[in-house]
Amino acid sequence: MVTLDMKKTAEEQIKKLRKEIDYTTRDYSIDFLVQKFREDEFYIPDEYQRQFIWDNNKRSLFIESVLLGLPIPLMFFSDTDDGRCEIIDGAQRTQSLEEFMSDDLELTNLKKLDSINGFKYNDIPDYFKKKFDKTNIRVVVLSDETTLDIRQEIFTRINTSGEKAKPIEVIRGRFMQSDFMQFVKKCSENEMFIKLCPIGETLKKRYEGQELVLRFFAYLNNYKNFEHRVDQFIDDYVEENKDKFDEEEYLFEFNRMLKFVDDNFPFGFAKSKKAKSTPRVRFEAISVGVALALRENESLNVDNIDWIESDEFKIHTTSHASNSTNRVTGRIEFVKNKLLGK
Repeated sequence: MVTLDMKKTAEEQIKKLRKEIDYTTRDYSIDFLVQKFREDEFYIPDEYQRQFIWDNNKRSLFIESVLLGLPIPLMFFSDTDDGRCEIIDGAQRTQSLEEFMSDDLELTNLKKLDSINGFKYNDIPDYFKKKFDKTNIRVVVLSDETTLDIRQEIFTRINTSGEKAKPIEVIRGRFMQSDFMQFVKKCSENEMFIKLCPIGETLKKRYEGQELVLRFFAYLNNYKNFEHRVDQFIDDYVEENKDKFDEEEYLFEFNRMLKFVDDNFPFGFAKSKKAKSTPRVRFEAISVGVALALRENESLNVDNIDWIESDEFKIHTTSHASNSTNRVTGRIEFVKNKLLGK
């Protein structure tokens, strides 16, 4: 039953948090928006924004929407202490507009305005080019007193729909300034990790390296408590460790695991010498299995790893049901036990 005291507490909390979010609504013409972006007056923060991931079709479709006069979703900016505006949500749209107006974007696969497929900005008829330039985009601008936590919370909530952010992108949005996530970033830039763990360019832009490092530490230290949802499992782990973890011990285990893999696994975490990507389930099995085996025997030596080509290992590292509790435990402990000769 909800008591009067509970209602009073709720009322006070709502009032307090509402006061933390102060904003105005502004209309910016596209040519003004792009000019300020070029001048770095409107900027995309590295701390929690995604890199540019829209493909040419998405960019073209957005430009078509503007030319057709369709409503454009609100963007979210935040005033900052230095007088500039941080783009919280709207990075994809802003970069698409700038690229188009720089005559670097060729429109493709348009279904409505199919007559302008192949056009660039300077090919658009002058009248409609001017209409395009002066089209207003409505922007919600948070005050410069809005905390980083609030800005990141807005980013997280916005990215539960639309071009959905990957879990690692949302985690970066919430925790990138934490000591733990800075440590994860540093690990993902480790030269040996990069050599052993090939990642395609598209996934690199979406922080796949940091995703894999996070999975390594989360499973290594807590895999027996994994239930089903990887995103929630990792999110909870980062929340618990964001400001308090043994960096020296974590780094030691990470580097020790990498050295063992480099010494004993001819293709690292990949399936072959020429592989350009690393399956997550394979990375988890090898990295965490190796680290757990080294915890039991820090002087571990192995004669061969022929089992890496076995049908049993392949079954453990297929994507089917890869996130079930039994499969996570099974693939990790398979590698650990093989290395320990169990």
